[in-house]
Amino acid sequence: MVIRRVLAPRIDFGALRRELGLPDGFPDAAQREADESAAAPPPTGADRTDVPFVTVDPASSRDLDQAMHLSRLPGGGYRVRYAIADVAAHVRPGGALEEETWRRGQTVYLPDGNVPLHPHTLSEGAASLLPDVDRAAVLWTIDLDGDGGTVAVALERARVRSRAKLDYVGVQAAADAGRLPEPIALLPEIGDLLTARGLRRGAINLPLPEQDVEPDGDGWRLVLRGPVPMEDHNAQISLLTGMAAADIMLAGRVGLLRTMPTPRPEAVARLRAAATPLGVEWPDGMGVGEVLVGLDASQPRAAAFIDQAAELMRGAAYTAFDGELPEQPEHGGVAAAYAHVTAPLRRLADRYATEVCLALHEGRPVPDWARAALPKLPEVMAATDRTASAATRGAVELAEAVLLEHRVGEVFEAAVLDVDAPPNGQAKPGRPPGGTVALDAPPVRARCTGELPLGGRVQVRLVTADPVARKVLFARA
Repeated sequence: MVIRRVLAPRIDFGALRRELGLPDGFPDAAQREADESAAAPPPTGADRTDVPFVTVDPASSRDLDQAMHLSRLPGGGYRVRYAIADVAAHVRPGGALEEETWRRGQTVYLPDGNVPLHPHTLSEGAASLLPDVDRAAVLWTIDLDGDGGTVAVALERARVRSRAKLDYVGVQAAADAGRLPEPIALLPEIGDLLTARGLRRGAINLPLPEQDVEPDGDGWRLVLRGPVPMEDHNAQISLLTGMAAADIMLAGRVGLLRTMPTPRPEAVARLRAAATPLGVEWPDGMGVGEVLVGLDASQPRAAAFIDQAAELMRGAAYTAFDGELPEQPEHGGVAAAYAHVTAPLRRLADRYATEVCLALHEGRPVPDWARAALPKLPEVMAATDRTASAATRGAVELAEAVLLEHRVGEVFEAAVLDVDAPPNGQAKPGRPPGGTVALDAPPVRARCTGELPLGGRVQVRLVTADPVARKVLFARA
């Protein structure tokens, strides 16, 4: 659901691309390997083209990693079929393309076009699970009981054929009208079960709207968008698969996990202390995730509480292991061991973790090229995570500054999302008191100086809007 959008003039993102050192194209040898693979017949595998898979992604996406089909089991429970693009079938170990993907690490998304992990001939062509064409996939088949608990997991290389490319907005409209297509008709039911299981485990999901910059004719629009329910349900299928992958790798004592420390008790205590003044009910015995799931992020005090809860989600990393199990194998937000295996077109790590899972499941040795990559992946992924985050943040900050550069001195209505040192209100040494505010319109989120009431509403005056520095600053009016 789009909450708010405001038009912005033309914006040149070239300086941001140069600042981050993003490549313009692929080396000739890497591009040639991709083109040759794209022109070759689809790799062989079990023929699963009879299963009517569909994809669910943002409307503009063409790098389609996942396709799903959901059904009921005859004796009760559910079968989740989740086909993931088989990128390893297109990338030769030791080749020029593999080397270039290690330099990139992941796809970086910018409003004026993405910087892909793989050439478009693969990422938006021969490897993408586009509709009405046969594609190579790694097919996860996960059987669930009536409560959403996993009872069986299988995976195989397969040939699949998607029947339709669906998008979140259209799928949500179909769900609201009770007309979901058969392959995903059970998604709300299964999604709710998996969400409930996660909350009982202690999983935490932050229901914050996302800022985005989208093209609009000759200009751009700044958008604040909240997730639709079907997007959350879809994410649960990916989490389910990632947990199954982690279990396989832990049982085999080799692999790559996505880890994050469990929220520290003192951090949870600080969040609980902030709940009462923000008007958030937190009954005894209720977990953080259960408190968050019922909040409306469009309300200032709820949004401030969610922003405070984001402090719990720190320290995410990739953890490789081979022989000795990790001391801390879990992801604190998932409240379980978890791995990235569902987005190999966009993330380098997924390709190698998937190969480990396939080998372990089939009872054969992990390929040397995949095993040797594991200890090197955490550093590469951490560096490219920083680049991707900087690109997303920088694009929004640039759009905000361009949108406001001629409005310095104006006063706006805003909600206070964060203050420098809650709950005692003490400013950091050498820094004037302040915090983060979210304007009602345009949908801008930026720093504001002055004494600010957490979760309150204030008037703020625009002090700085500098597109070159990508800086916006307010002061309490």
